[in-house]
Amino acid sequence: MTATSDRGVARAHGSLAVYPGTFDPFTPGHRDLVARARVMFDRIIVLLAVNADKQPTAEATARAARVRDTMPAAWANVEVDTWTGLTTAYCLRRGATVIVRGLRTAADLRYEYQLAAMNEQLGIQTVWLPSRPQLAATSSTVARAYRSAQSARPSHNAQE
Repeated sequence: MTATSDRGVARAHGSLAVYPGTFDPFTPGHRDLVARARVMFDRIIVLLAVNADKQPTAEATARAARVRDTMPAAWANVEVDTWTGLTTAYCLRRGATVIVRGLRTAADLRYEYQLAAMNEQLGIQTVWLPSRPQLAATSSTVARAYRSAQSARPSHNAQE
C-alpha cells in the first residue's frame, strides 16, 4: 500500500531508506536531497559514515549534531546517526531496504553504479537522485576549500 505525500509522490508504506556520507560539511545540496527523499520514504536516516580513508574536519558526533541542527522540526521522519563499517551492514541491522545517493556528474554515476551493484549483491537497493542544477557545483570538497580560504583571509577590520 502506498500513501501520497504533500508533493504527490507515492510513498511505500513502512519504507526505511539510508542516505550515507561523510557530510563534511553538510551542504545545501545534501539538505535538498534529504528534503526530496523524505517524501519518498516513510523514514530516512542520514548516516554519517566514519571512513578511515578520509580526514574529516570534525568527529562524527560533532558533524551529526551540525546535520541535526539543519533539519526543520517538521521533518519528524528524518533521523541522523553515525556508523563505522559497511553501509549495507547498517541497513541490514536497521531493516532499511534502500540506500539513497545523490548524483552531481557523469563521473559520480560511474562510481555510484559500482557501489550499487555491490550493495544489490548484499540485498540492498540503491536509489539515485540527481542534484538540482543550481546545487550541483558545490561539493563538500569545494565547501571545505572555500571555508578554509575564508578563514585564512586577513580581516579588513584589523587595527594596525
